[in-house]
Amino acid sequence: MECIVLDEKVHYDGSQISSLWAYNLKGVQYDSIVAFRGGCDVKIEHMIDLEDKRMGDSIYSTDMLHFLIEHFDSTDLKLVYARQRLFTSIVAESLFANGIVTTRQGDDLFVNGKKLTISIASTSAVSQKIHFGINVYHDFYGNLTDVGIDEARAVSLLADIGDRYVAEIHDIEKDLRKSRPLDVI
Repeated sequence: MECIVLDEKVHYDGSQISSLWAYNLKGVQYDSIVAFRGGCDVKIEHMIDLEDKRMGDSIYSTDMLHFLIEHFDSTDLKLVYARQRLFTSIVAESLFANGIVTTRQGDDLFVNGKKLTISIASTSAVSQKIHFGINVYHDFYGNLTDVGIDEARAVSLLADIGDRYVAEIHDIEKDLRKSRPLDVI
């Protein structure tokens, strides 16, 4: 697994959660996390969460940190949701290391009682995908600017969070290869 931080801003519209997006963008043919900064405006046709879609909710932010994770080892929906929760906890740890205290409710992080993040997970025939976004600035929701994270620190979070996730996945893989199976009785 590799973390790729894009230098250019990318506007997230929901289409990027499609399978093989990292391959189409950068030729990546392995598990990856692609991190970038940009706005967010998820159109109804790209909404994965059917509850949001049925309610006609809008998913919009002028400035976010985005993380798109793709795993090819499984298409299990329960596993990708567990990975999404793991990623959410890693984001909370990274923010805490930067002096930001958050609370977690499922796959969402809150700061000062305001929702700070968005996230969705799903599967396709070939992979699992996760999108996770953190508001850098937002008029209504929690955001990094309001809690004292300047632009340079916000951008540095892309690599920090991505690298933390990669390290966690590598550590899990290492542990898998050193544990013997339980005996069958």
